[in-house]
Amino acid sequence: MGILRKPALVRLVIGILASDAAAIEALRPRLQEKFGKEELDLPPFPFSFTNYYESEIGSAPVRAFTCYEKLIDREAIVDIKLWTNELELQLANEKGTPGLRPVNLDPGYMTLGQFFLATTKDQRQRVYIRNGIFVEPTLFFQEGHFHAFDWTYHDYQSPEYIKYLEEVRRRLAHQHTTGKPYNQRSTTPKTPPRNEPEKNKK
Repeated sequence: MGILRKPALVRLVIGILASDAAAIEALRPRLQEKFGKEELDLPPFPFSFTNYYESEIGSAPVRAFTCYEKLIDREAIVDIKLWTNELELQLANEKGTPGLRPVNLDPGYMTLGQFFLATTKDQRQRVYIRNGIFVEPTLFFQEGHFHAFDWTYHDYQSPEYIKYLEEVRRRLAHQHTTGKPYNQRSTTPKTPPRNEPEKNKK
């Protein structure tokens, strides 16, 4: 029988899709209030992979990513996804467009070996957790890089996403090794050892 062990904590990563950069900047403080200090963000850039969100977000949406210093348990992704769903609806009500989300939030988590996205929709590759939430293995890490599965969304295969997520992984590895977020690393250069005095020659 295998020995039960609690897996290592993981990094929360949230993808944000909105009508413009200003909408994303306005949202970030609310996310920080919930999840704490940011570890690394990817500034907004044009999102042109699909027009699926056009009716809600508009014809020229922008995408951004952020992740947080505080690591989480994997199971926490369920409550996080439920919370982001509620926030999307709240933002729609605040804008006066109930049912039409002005922002789409995609929370996921990263281990050193994979990146997972949370979703409410079932598919053959998704694993049910609880409370209507599934997780989908989205990328796997091999030979120094993240790689896609057959079902991975096209945008998550793009160089912009991959480059960002590989940097997130590098920082996660640092935190697992040192116990401290990468942003708290020491930047003071180490003092080189002084030369020992030469021993008296006989």
